[in-house]
Amino acid sequence: MTQSAQQQARRQQRIEELCAASLRALTGRADLHYRGRRLYQGESRLPTHAPHLRIDPEQDDFADCRAAADGMALRLIHSDPALHRARCPADPVERLVFELLEQLRVETRVPADMPGMAVNLNRRFRHWSRDFVDSGLTEGSLGMLLYTVAEICWSRLMSRQLPEEIEDHIEIMRGSLVAELGASLRGIRQHSQDQRRYADHALEVARIVGERVRAAREQAEGDEDEAPEEAPSDAFALLLDLEDGEGNEDGISAATTGHSKTFEDAALAYRVFTTRFDREVAAGSLVRRALLRENREKLDQATAEQAINLPRLARRLGSVLWEPRVDGRAFGEEEGRIDGRRLAQLVSSPTERRLFYRDQVKLGTDCAVSLLIDCSGSMKHHIMPVAMMAESLIRALEMIGASAELLGFTTGAWNGGRAYKAWMSGGRPRGPGRLNEVCHMVFKDAERSWRRARTDIAALLKPDLFREGIDGEAVDWACERLLARPENRRILIVISDGCPADSATNLANDPYYLDNHLKEVVARRSREGQVEVLGLGVGLDLSPFYRRCLATDMAQALDTHLFDEIVELIGGRHRR
Repeated sequence: MTQSAQQQARRQQRIEELCAASLRALTGRADLHYRGRRLYQGESRLPTHAPHLRIDPEQDDFADCRAAADGMALRLIHSDPALHRARCPADPVERLVFELLEQLRVETRVPADMPGMAVNLNRRFRHWSRDFVDSGLTEGSLGMLLYTVAEICWSRLMSRQLPEEIEDHIEIMRGSLVAELGASLRGIRQHSQDQRRYADHALEVARIVGERVRAAREQAEGDEDEAPEEAPSDAFALLLDLEDGEGNEDGISAATTGHSKTFEDAALAYRVFTTRFDREVAAGSLVRRALLRENREKLDQATAEQAINLPRLARRLGSVLWEPRVDGRAFGEEEGRIDGRRLAQLVSSPTERRLFYRDQVKLGTDCAVSLLIDCSGSMKHHIMPVAMMAESLIRALEMIGASAELLGFTTGAWNGGRAYKAWMSGGRPRGPGRLNEVCHMVFKDAERSWRRARTDIAALLKPDLFREGIDGEAVDWACERLLARPENRRILIVISDGCPADSATNLANDPYYLDNHLKEVVARRSREGQVEVLGLGVGLDLSPFYRRCLATDMAQALDTHLFDEIVELIGGRHRR
């Protein structure tokens, strides 16, 4: 992974933050945000069916991303989703055309006082048009059909002339469509302000396109000698709202997740087959003292080589965590509040002015921060830089007076361990839920200083502790620990390099059972508002799980810029 990949991931995060802010301002919906390059309202994902609103932040510029946000805002404001779903055809091709036409309809509703929005949308549609042609999809009859329909409908609705090169490109196909589409094109333009009446004409356009596509397929299937027409999935590649392909193969990819039927069938009720073998332990007790001392020396040496500027990091953390607090009073002041004890002086000495007192205010922290490290098998390859980063944050937090603890989570065994054996001996009942023995580790609790806990922190470097990861339960456990603290502000930072993974649980339920539980836990804790749950991805974008998150590259040095971004994450500037 290169430095440019990390920079691209950060640029993408910044663009999504700006676009989400624009969407919230335009629609008035405070719960709109992006996760893993997808738009969400609360915990519900909003699909992007229109082809020209599908954006690749690494290829498209900010104006394109802003245009996509503008288009989605218009869709949310001017389209009735219930009516749209009721009228949406079942045939995939017809539905695709219907979705496109509905998006074009709402884009005619750009407010007159926002000419920049109209410019953005027009520019974005022309970019998509060029990309569609450059991809070679118009070389086949199906691709040309859909491209032509998109262009002539856009031209009619926007009352804009198509560029001359596009006119020439679609001339033959348009000529064959005019007779069939003429009345419907007049209808969509005439009723673009009325979604219900507009849908009648949009459905007719979709029906005509669907019939042509089906006829072309039947002809291709009946003629075995001719070369086959392009596959529908290829012809519609730039039109479909793809579920796959998130992330960048050459950069920091997004965590992949999906829906768990087992979790949904249980009414989102998470199950645990048995808690008999679960445990919470002090991490230092799992490692021999001699090995702890050896690991401590390795960690000290690696930290010294990084030359991390702790005073600067403490000041940066203080800038987002410090709050003004009253710390005593200053008496004998010439202004402020009257000090009743000095009123007698006013009688004896009428010229006396030092009769007031003022509260003395100083900056302090009323905050507890918990770092929760994923101790699954893949994390042991990153654990040295992760340990240095976590320890540096803890030391800096202590320097500004904040409470800090370091926690970890793993499983007691591979492949389910004793819990899986108990399930097997019990007849393997269906839907057992979690099938492993969780192990929650405390490397440093909030009551111990770093100096006293520094030896136990070195237990992070023991490879045998890293097995599998059940993230949802660990997040709940860490939140409960924070809620027991007296501080008013509580922050949990989850450091992970992947999705929840436990082979026994996945096999007995389904692959996304633990993923869905993690999403439910984070969403619930966010709604409660008592603990701020943040995600720090190690080479991975954790936005599918955490609304506020940061993707990092631990292969690089722990530089000032990385710590500045972590401070910004704590301060609330990422993925709000």
